[in-house]
Amino acid sequence: MLPRGASSMPPPPNPAPYSPPPRVTLPSGLEILRTFSGAVIFLEILFGTIVWILVASTGVPLPLLQGWVMFVAVTSWFLSIVFLCVFLFGYANRIAVNWNQADFIFHGATFVFYFGAFLLQAATTSLHHFPRKFNSTTQDSILSGREYNISIAASIFAFATAICYGCSTALALRRWRLNNS
Repeated sequence: MLPRGASSMPPPPNPAPYSPPPRVTLPSGLEILRTFSGAVIFLEILFGTIVWILVASTGVPLPLLQGWVMFVAVTSWFLSIVFLCVFLFGYANRIAVNWNQADFIFHGATFVFYFGAFLLQAATTSLHHFPRKFNSTTQDSILSGREYNISIAASIFAFATAICYGCSTALALRRWRLNNS
């Protein structure tokens, strides 16, 4: 016998699906800079700044190649700053996103793009002996001596930045796997 006013049917289920809040394994605030991931992100920003300053200072003699290098460098630099600020200002705890997965996807994709940008910058550097105009009587090379040296430095820093993004990808994958197990 049911008490008065009770129904034999269970209450309707909650229409909002339940998903547990994501676990954020990186600390918020200035503590992020004391982790390996935070230090590597800081190096990504520093080396990325150097890359796009060096590429811009060459006068961009090959706009098709170096335009992509500049796009990747500036975009990655900006997104890395945003990513770091999310943790510095504690937004990671307020935004319901799987930050370990987002970290892995962001750094993995950026590593691929930055490694490609490094290859294009190295290709630009290797073309410095070719003449600027093939039908001209003067043999002006694509890169002057100063631009060649700057382009070598840009290639080295682009490689170092790609390595930093690769390290961040490996650290993010490790955190993501440890969190999912």
